[in-house]
Amino acid sequence: MTIANTCLIVACLLPLLCAWLAKSKGIGKRRRDGGFDNHDPRGWLGRQTGWQARANAAQANSFEALPLFIAGVLAAQQMQHDQGRIDALAMAFIAARLIYIALYVADQPTLRSGVWAIGMALSIALFFV
Repeated sequence: MTIANTCLIVACLLPLLCAWLAKSKGIGKRRRDGGFDNHDPRGWLGRQTGWQARANAAQANSFEALPLFIAGVLAAQQMQHDQGRIDALAMAFIAARLIYIALYVADQPTLRSGVWAIGMALSIALFFV
């Protein structure tokens, strides 16, 4: 398995990391005490505010970023581009997404948007390596 293929798996797990962050404050508490409601998880998440709401939004955006990244890695490999370049771009994408998530949770919208653009550019670059 290539480094880029490993990055595909990591990218697919990033939304789960965001979901855990969004739910973490309510895990272990009873529902009536404001704890996570597994009977209505989307409703519960929809009522969250602050960093939890931003972590939930980062989860949605992480899912949205997946298709182009996955297509880029697979297309680059199918076209037999240099695997070292593919691996480097994939690792840079993962780093950008981790920074993006941290900036989203920390409520840094301007920096977050810049890092989002970098991640998109990296995904697009995979088609042209």
